[in-house]
Amino acid sequence: MSGATDEPFIAAVKPLVNAVGGQLIPPDEAGPDDVVLAWKGADAVAVRLPQLADSLDRILAALERRQGRPLADLDRRTKQEIVRSLEARGAFAVRHGVETVASALGVSRFTVYNYLNREKGS
Repeated sequence: MSGATDEPFIAAVKPLVNAVGGQLIPPDEAGPDDVVLAWKGADAVAVRLPQLADSLDRILAALERRQGRPLADLDRRTKQEIVRSLEARGAFAVRHGVETVASALGVSRFTVYNYLNREKGS
């Protein structure tokens, strides 16, 4: 996938790619939706980004790890904060985003919409 001079660059971008759920691939295997990264004037590696729905599942799993317990077990205020942070990250632009978040939080879609509307009303 890379020459010896590319390895520090690839090692540097790998944590970011992993954090967003992407995949490193050889630049010559990149498709039209992949992002090719150049290093020192040459294509070094390509990044295949995950589908948006997969990203939402990944974000929810990371939030659950950070909280140290299932999101459904959190108190109302914390759930509202999570909905706020997810909205800021564009989670509700994803098809079925509200349903996915509601399921993870153990609340109804109506409750998620209430949390969203409460923010807009304040």
